[in-house]
Amino acid sequence: MNFTKEKPNELSNIKKIVAVMSGKGGVGKSSVTSLLAISLRDKGYNVGILDADITGPSIPKIFGINGKRATGNDKGLNPVVTTSGIKVISLNLLVEQEDDPVVWRGPIISGTVKQFFTDVNWGDIDYLLIDLPPGTGDVPLTIMQSLPLDGIVIVSSPQDLVKLIVKKSVNMAKMMNVPILGIVENMSYFECPDCGKKINIFGKSKIEEVSKEMNIDVIAKLPIDQEFVELCDEGRIELYGKIKFDLMEKLSLKLTEKMEGDVK
Repeated sequence: MNFTKEKPNELSNIKKIVAVMSGKGGVGKSSVTSLLAISLRDKGYNVGILDADITGPSIPKIFGINGKRATGNDKGLNPVVTTSGIKVISLNLLVEQEDDPVVWRGPIISGTVKQFFTDVNWGDIDYLLIDLPPGTGDVPLTIMQSLPLDGIVIVSSPQDLVKLIVKKSVNMAKMMNVPILGIVENMSYFECPDCGKKINIFGKSKIEEVSKEMNIDVIAKLPIDQEFVELCDEGRIELYGKIKFDLMEKLSLKLTEKMEGDVK
């Protein structure tokens, strides 16, 4: 399928666009998006995050910018910049109260997501990461049809439904002719702080056999970490370093290797 792709405004120069997708909710898609953004930023890239989860935005809270508001002028909307320099646009940066419900129908939500791409002054961006809402509904479809995506990272968890869930995401991406960069298994294990033993809280991982069957790379397996959860709750994710320079380093390295050309 070939679709007409939207273009960013005149003040935006975006080199690569990567969407982060999950077939179901609760797998930590926004966490992976955030960690990937931080890792890429630490490697010297200019990074932006488009929070496309309109009805359940969590990116501003994770980065501690949920009390700020995006500003605008006649040339477009200006994203809010985090402590480490990551540019973020999210509906929670536009509403008066972050807990105000978004009672919108699908077409309005999809139109808003497109405007986050076309009407925002992103400036020079090496990587724009799009945090998609879970599932394969209106917004993921709009993003894949309307935006010039360079690839998709699929986030999953080690549960029995993983095969069905991942397959739905993979099949949708293939249907829309969007390259799949790989799978990240989040909450893969818990490492005992005393003995270092890895405990499979959600059961034994099946991601390897699933990825092999679908011929997709496993980019990383991320652990459950109390420190990470606490920093997200406190809006201080940019201080997290325990796995950022290990597993997330591998994630960003594999992602940049898979992208065509060098964006620097």
